[in-house]
Amino acid sequence: MGLHTLQFAGAPLSIETGKVAKQADGAMWIRHGDTIVLVTAMSSSPREGIDFFPLYVDYREMMYASGKIPGSFFRREARPTTNETLTARGIDRQIRPLFPEGYMNEVTVTAKTVSYDGVHEPDVLAMVGASCALGASTIPFTGPVSSVRVGRVGGQWTLNPSTSPSASQTKAKESDLDLLLSGSDGKIVMIEVQASEIPEADLAQAIRFGHDAIRKLNALQREVAAAQRKTKQTFTAPDASRVAKLRAELERRWAGPVRDLVRSQGKSVRREKMNALRKEAFAALQDPKDPSLGKALSAAWDALESHIFRSGVLQDGIRYEGRSLELVRKISCEIGTLPRSHGSALFTRGETQTLAVATLGSSRDEMKVDGIGEDIYEPFYLHYNFPSFSVGETWPERGPKRREIGHGNLAERSIRMVLPSHDEFPYTIRIVSDILESHGSTSMASVCGGTLALMDAGVPIRRPVAGITVGLVTDGKGTYKLLTDITGDEDHHGDMDFKVAGTSQGITGVQLDIKIDGLTQQIIEESLERARVARLDILRIMLEALPKPREALSPLAPRMVRLKVPVDRLGMVIGPGGKHVRGLEAETGAKIDIEDDGTITIFGTDAEGVEKARRQIDGISAVAQVGKVYNGKVVAVKDFGCFVEILPGQDGMLHISQLADKRVEDIHKFVKVGDQFPVRVESIDDSGRVKLSRKTEGSGGEEGKGRERSDRGDRPRSKGANVSG
Repeated sequence: MGLHTLQFAGAPLSIETGKVAKQADGAMWIRHGDTIVLVTAMSSSPREGIDFFPLYVDYREMMYASGKIPGSFFRREARPTTNETLTARGIDRQIRPLFPEGYMNEVTVTAKTVSYDGVHEPDVLAMVGASCALGASTIPFTGPVSSVRVGRVGGQWTLNPSTSPSASQTKAKESDLDLLLSGSDGKIVMIEVQASEIPEADLAQAIRFGHDAIRKLNALQREVAAAQRKTKQTFTAPDASRVAKLRAELERRWAGPVRDLVRSQGKSVRREKMNALRKEAFAALQDPKDPSLGKALSAAWDALESHIFRSGVLQDGIRYEGRSLELVRKISCEIGTLPRSHGSALFTRGETQTLAVATLGSSRDEMKVDGIGEDIYEPFYLHYNFPSFSVGETWPERGPKRREIGHGNLAERSIRMVLPSHDEFPYTIRIVSDILESHGSTSMASVCGGTLALMDAGVPIRRPVAGITVGLVTDGKGTYKLLTDITGDEDHHGDMDFKVAGTSQGITGVQLDIKIDGLTQQIIEESLERARVARLDILRIMLEALPKPREALSPLAPRMVRLKVPVDRLGMVIGPGGKHVRGLEAETGAKIDIEDDGTITIFGTDAEGVEKARRQIDGISAVAQVGKVYNGKVVAVKDFGCFVEILPGQDGMLHISQLADKRVEDIHKFVKVGDQFPVRVESIDDSGRVKLSRKTEGSGGEEGKGRERSDRGDRPRSKGANVSG
């Protein structure tokens, strides 16, 4: 067994080997504070007949890690949560570029959070552990890479601030930045950002700060790997000479037509013509006696198309569709596309199109987020759908895949930071982005469309958000070109997919995916600037379509009213067993949510019903005021006076001497139960007992005073609490 420790971000971080999972090729027991993650790495023999690297990453958070039992029917951990899916994607994205070219062995990386202290987040530990497990195994891997989280509190950069809402030491809520960063010693391999309009220069500085910490973790990983002393698998890259020869022959005979098609307009037409040209070339070169030739030809054709695209970018500054490297595709924005939605927009950029719809709801529509931390309820969420028809293909629709969850989360994070506070706008907000056409950057289209849908719905966002994707083509020798607004083909044949979203003031969301071994700080900073320029252009077009959020909510949107009720009056509003509030909901059709601090939210699609509920709650919860005149109703008559209800559930004593300016001989002949008349509150004693008067103000005298009784012990009490001042 080996234990390797580093003081990191204010607490010991340790990696232990040889303690658990000893049959795994690589197994790490990684601990920070009292958070522990077990990470393992395994590989199998090469899979035949595939043209992709079969890497599988699974990340799970065991509920016992924080002393909880799963709430599912079978009390087992169910399908991965959104957070687990996003973490698994993050691990995959940071390690995938670091396996050898042509390595086709099946590799499985499993990370399992087994202890969670609510302060030290397990996702960064899982990412560090994945690289360490691979580095200490026999699997060929060109790491190490490590991950850190960077925040900024009070102008100071903070390392690994907790993102848990239950953490007592959390600084995340105070931070204007949540940066998840992965890298080797010299380069960055993955970036995830949620920020409150942070300037590009500040983000670049945060990346440099995080990179310094990454190098310390990488040194610890190398120490662990050296102690393991495992010999790496012998791996020989597949012989590429045959594919190279076929590519040369294809280039000699078909390079011209392929180049013309690469630079032609229209994805569908180009694909159709390219497939026809491909069939022609394959027919000319096919050998029936060589069954493996077809696979080699496919690889050679893809290599030819990639070479023509990349050389066109590097040498001529021309890309797919003949666009210049900085040109953004044509954009159109249609507002209010759906007549019955609360807010909608159709956003189109080139051959990428999304229908974005915003729907407003009450607190009952908040999304519960389960996990090993404290259960929370989200008042804002975005769902991203990517149907097969959007790319002209077919596949069964069986719920959101990892990619859809990841893209939706990026768009959600990018928009979240410009939303009004829940106190300012107490609605639950759901955005749905239905991708209708896809040819690159659908997540950034979702940001643009989602923003316009919110504005159409009348949500008072701080500023509009737009997003753009920046691509990269390198020659491997230091020369590179950046591409603004990449298409699906450029994503496939390029080296980078750098998504950046933000407002006119700064960045709100970032996601970086790469296919090479990493990016330098210079490329990152140039990409952020390129994205900023394009973002401002897109925002200008969006604001031409809708300059600002609607002044009023859609007539179809539900209405919401919030009021504050004294805590000691909540019982009157709720009623025994909730009887009053349920009856009020049934009578008005409104939904009524009551919080312990006395905040009451009334929500409904019928404005009149909401207003009726508000008036009734105002009446029920109102507190009597001395000197104020109320329209009272007699609820009980006694020899010495009567009890009058002046507010719902609140009675006062009207003594016989205060019934009229003249003497009343027989009260039973003068008033009866059910009579209504104005009464004035004369006083409220320390016990909350209310004295009323019906006499003209200023009248009375000794006769009236003589009739008053000091002993009120026989008076009936209100069904509710005493009236208090």
